[in-house]
Amino acid sequence: QVQLVESGGGLVQPGGSLRLSCVVSGSFFSIYAMGWYRQAPGKEREVVAVISNSGTTDYADSVKGRFTISRDNAKNTGYLEMVSLKPEDTAVYYCNVGLDLTIQTMAEFVSWGQGTQVTVSS
Repeated sequence: QVQLVESGGGLVQPGGSLRLSCVVSGSFFSIYAMGWYRQAPGKEREVVAVISNSGTTDYADSVKGRFTISRDNAKNTGYLEMVSLKPEDTAVYYCNVGLDLTIQTMAEFVSWGQGTQVTVSS
């Protein structure tokens, strides 16, 4: 079964930047789509960005133009580059993989990693 390890979160001021990493342990990472998700206190988990196995990307409107999702199949690792961070971006960020992930759908994943906390505060 796939295992997911997110890292790179931290405390930043508004306007700051972070780069999150997601190491995926398992087979066939290169054929899966990968997505980033976040959950703020009192909120439902939401889709932030997705990238297909071919490299096509899509983003939630709230982060479009500020976040960039990417992947390195040789390292079984996905990334989320975040710039111009806002307090509204504060959440625990998770990654996951699947055969067909979309920005419109919160997929029913079997399991999640521990996530990484992003806090944007002055």
